[in-house]
Amino acid sequence: MNSADLRPAGRIPGYDGGPLTHRAGLLDEPLFWLGHLCSCAQSEEAEELLFGADYDAAGDFQQRLWDKSEWPTFTVPLADHHRLHVVYRTVADDTGTDYLLHHPDWEQAEFLARDDGHFMGPGLSWSELVAAADNGLPGGSTTDPDARLLLLLPAFGDDEVPDDAVVRLAVALSTRTSVEAPETLASALLEGQGAPGPARWTTAGHGFSVNDGAYSFRNPANRFALSADRLTRVAAALAP
Repeated sequence: MNSADLRPAGRIPGYDGGPLTHRAGLLDEPLFWLGHLCSCAQSEEAEELLFGADYDAAGDFQQRLWDKSEWPTFTVPLADHHRLHVVYRTVADDTGTDYLLHHPDWEQAEFLARDDGHFMGPGLSWSELVAAADNGLPGGSTTDPDARLLLLLPAFGDDEVPDDAVVRLAVALSTRTSVEAPETLASALLEGQGAPGPARWTTAGHGFSVNDGAYSFRNPANRFALSADRLTRVAAALAP
């Protein structure tokens, strides 16, 4: 592995843990994606399509990732200097992946989703996910839209995806993984949509995008939701 791939990732304000470490090279490993997308496979069919004959190899790869002391960190830049951070939390008995949004002017990063045994989310609608994947802005872990789409997919949940979503996800799976039936898998992943399932997104009554997910920081009805001003700035940063 290139030593440059292990350079420190710095600090994310308001987020404790680490050491955060750039691991962009992991995005070129097909086995990495199988573990990363595991929580998105909510049916036995989807799990079989995802792992296929690579189940044991993917498990071993993921275990080695969780056993390291450093916290693999990936960044997707957004417009106006906003950043989406994806952090692998390699804490014994509390492993998981955190999805955070930050801007240099903010005192702290905002949690969008947590992918672990106590899943929180969704944090992204389909349109927000695709906009982040496709913006082509430099300065992050990758500019490849397929890698970005898969990297952010576990934070996504949306009950209204466009007709071309299956094809879009299938292309990313075909490019970045070795799954044998990418289009069938894409359809299964979009049907199940991870631990919280699909959520309904709306701007009605708020003026900014929110959802109705029971475990979402972006659902104003939840007691743990972000405050109105924070919901506003999150929605503005992620707007397609």
